[in-house]
Amino acid sequence: MALFSNPKFRWIVECGWKGRCPRCGKGPMFRGWLKLADKCEACGLDYSFANADDGPAFFALCITAFPLTFIAVWVQVAYDPPWWVHLLTSVPILGIGCLATLRPFKGWLVASQYVNKAVEAGTEGLWAKLNAREGEARNGTAPNDTRH
Repeated sequence: MALFSNPKFRWIVECGWKGRCPRCGKGPMFRGWLKLADKCEACGLDYSFANADDGPAFFALCITAFPLTFIAVWVQVAYDPPWWVHLLTSVPILGIGCLATLRPFKGWLVASQYVNKAVEAGTEGLWAKLNAREGEARNGTAPNDTRH
């Protein structure tokens, strides 16, 4: 498959799965289970660009919860166990499965945003202005300051 032979795709998946910086691949991307670090400890990449929002939950539900729910329904139809069996098996498996995949999905989305230089459609000019203001604030100049 051409997708899996693409080095950019492999880098995104590897960084996302391991929770490593998408720039250098060394520093941790997370400072908690799902909380992004402020910046990479190894290369200093600022993670303020990252905006995964509900993406990880969406992928966890679609890719993880749907097949696990299908298995729980199949068990119900095939064996008709009492309700407490699902309470002791299906509910924990669904919960653990979804929670376990949230971090890799979030890492994958953040790495994908960095590698592909993603911005929200139609906001490129706003991001450029915002980044210019932040750069000026760091340099000590105002946006209309003429003392460069």
